[in-house]
Amino acid sequence: MTPEFIASYWTLAGNVVPLGPPEQEASPHDFRDRVEVAARLGYCGVGLMRSDLLQIRRQYEWSVIRTILAEYGMKYLELEFLIGWIAEGEEYAQAEIALDDMLAAAQALDVRHLKIGPDMHAKKWPMQRMIDRFGRLCDKAAVYGTAVVLEPVPWSNVADLETAVALVAGAGRSNGGLLLDIWHLGRGGIAYSDIAAIPRGLIHHVELDDADAEIRGSLIEDTINYRRFCGQGILDVPAFLQAVQDQGYDGPFGIEIISEIERHRPFADVAADAIRTARSEFAKIDAEREK
Repeated sequence: MTPEFIASYWTLAGNVVPLGPPEQEASPHDFRDRVEVAARLGYCGVGLMRSDLLQIRRQYEWSVIRTILAEYGMKYLELEFLIGWIAEGEEYAQAEIALDDMLAAAQALDVRHLKIGPDMHAKKWPMQRMIDRFGRLCDKAAVYGTAVVLEPVPWSNVADLETAVALVAGAGRSNGGLLLDIWHLGRGGIAYSDIAAIPRGLIHHVELDDADAEIRGSLIEDTINYRRFCGQGILDVPAFLQAVQDQGYDGPFGIEIISEIERHRPFADVAADAIRTARSEFAKIDAEREK
């Protein structure tokens, strides 16, 4: 197959501070420059973090953002990362503010999906509550033709595929699905063969990267500082790709490079290495099939 790639926010962001203050998490590079680089390298889409989206909006009107994406042939736009949607009190109130920002973008632009995470404090919530809240998110996004993709995360309250499937399938929304990131499956000890148990059509997005043999620091520190390019770590990227394709996934693949080392390199070089190495992993599948 000839894959389509989305340059995730982190892959194009440059020297930012993941999980830091909004002004440090937002990219120092102009939005148009990033989109131009993505198009030149062969990406079909880009991703934006909410903090970055708010910064871009201080410079560009919605119409200009839409024109830039169209001018460079970006088929896909993804927005991230919503958390707190299961919670209550101030955490839930902040999630509602973030969601409103994302939905404003979905109304103005053609947004493929919103990326959302579970409870990152691993608090145990009743399944029915999570199903109801997820369904509500999907209904709000559906107004603008946007999907909602839930990403299982190993240190969260949705750390395994069984829980993730129960939540998303329980909501039963056609625009609600799973986001499978090979890094989170690998660090979470989830076998690629387990992907076969996911109902067909429930995988709505897939992300690629790689990981070192040893976890460095906490899982959070490892995930925001030490991800690797595809094929340069211990994860079996071709086996993962084969597993998601066998389950019927035929959409674009996000490439998510979050790395302290790479953040200090020119963002165009990082994005170039990211798509080159991802393409190499797809080529391995093609080569195997031709044997």
